[in-house]
Amino acid sequence: MAKPKIAFLCQSCGASYAKWSGQCASCRSWNTLVEEVISRPTAGSSNSFGPSKALAFDDITTVEHAERYSTSMSEFDRVLGGGLFPGSLILLGGEPGIGKSTLLLQTTLGMHPKKVLYVSGEESAPQIKNRAERLQNGAVLSNNGRLLTETLVEQIVATAKKEEPDFLIVDSIQTLQSEALDSPPGSVSQVRESASALLKYAKESGTPVLLIGHITKDGQLAGPKVLEHMVDVVLQFEGDRNHVFRILRAQKNRFGPASEIGIFEMNQQGLYPVHDPSGALFSEHALELSGTAHGIVMEGIRPLLLETQALVSSAVYGTPQRSATGFDLRRMNMLLAVLEKRCGFALGAKDVFLNLTGGIRVEDPALDLAIMAAILSSAEDQPIGGKTAFSGEVGLTGEIRPVNRIEARINEAEKLGFKTLFLPSYNLKGLAQNQYSIQLKGIDRIGQLYHHLFSA
Repeated sequence: MAKPKIAFLCQSCGASYAKWSGQCASCRSWNTLVEEVISRPTAGSSNSFGPSKALAFDDITTVEHAERYSTSMSEFDRVLGGGLFPGSLILLGGEPGIGKSTLLLQTTLGMHPKKVLYVSGEESAPQIKNRAERLQNGAVLSNNGRLLTETLVEQIVATAKKEEPDFLIVDSIQTLQSEALDSPPGSVSQVRESASALLKYAKESGTPVLLIGHITKDGQLAGPKVLEHMVDVVLQFEGDRNHVFRILRAQKNRFGPASEIGIFEMNQQGLYPVHDPSGALFSEHALELSGTAHGIVMEGIRPLLLETQALVSSAVYGTPQRSATGFDLRRMNMLLAVLEKRCGFALGAKDVFLNLTGGIRVEDPALDLAIMAAILSSAEDQPIGGKTAFSGEVGLTGEIRPVNRIEARINEAEKLGFKTLFLPSYNLKGLAQNQYSIQLKGIDRIGQLYHHLFSA
């Protein structure tokens, strides 16, 4: 019997080394090299292969409109690009307890009469049934779902070929192992081998396969980076446990847009799609308070209205504090520097706290104008007015840079009853302003914003 080959694999990037070292030379991570057993090729294997037939592009038949499977959850279908594509391999990641298993279990229960095989390597069958009954609010469970508690990937593929489901769910990829390898479940080699077996099954059978993946403490998907390259779709499920909203983002999508998001609301009966997120996040205050501004951002092709809250106060402990929730702290510091350099505001000795309501995190730079308006409102202790919205990117020289999809942003502000929208002057060029009932005010410099809000 041939002696098994020993290698040291990085648990962060999957790089292989002949001997152990403290730092991975590929990804520069410390203490991530783990000794694993790699099986040798079977005796008698041959490396001689015959030539394959290459096809001309004219001989290839294309499928323009492949039938997709609906997940019965509109926000889930939106992120996937219209539903589950046949033969696709989908990876869903997220923090522990955020609702990944709940989302997929609800999908299983709602895809009647489609047949779904739910494979769990983390929970027992009675635990899953109890959660399913709670999600169904005590109703009788449908017979379209099949449950399998198994961690051996060869057994899972064999069962799937026998059951022939329309959709396969695996919870989670880190719990699977292959009998061809001696390494423990969750290691780089086991994750790669298990994903390869499921990918082969998905492509050969045309069955959509959805994998749940764990994430590291840095917020990255656990396992080798090659896992994200192997799958067709990478989804990230995120949110704040202290808030009811959850966001499903598409980080990679071979069958649809990669910038789309879906918004869900978590309650005792599970996750429910939020069809009007702006209306759910928008709150009309009875009393107008300083430090509050509303911004229109784009998440994919969907406009979203967010309420920004800022608090500017004197630094009590000598060193000014900076804190941002839902927004990049480094970008907030940049905006504060622009206010101090270009507008003369002495914010270097001030504590500045920023919060985006609803527990939602955005990266659209068009929120810059609303954040600056909230900071100026808190610094002057003057309310802006609840019927004013903002959308614009701020540059380092204090200029207001144009934003994309301005018509969708204007329509969203108009739909929610806003009377005034501040936006870059460049976006007003070629725009038929008379077709909107909302007042559009274009500005070029950040100083003009202060003049319009507080110098009247």
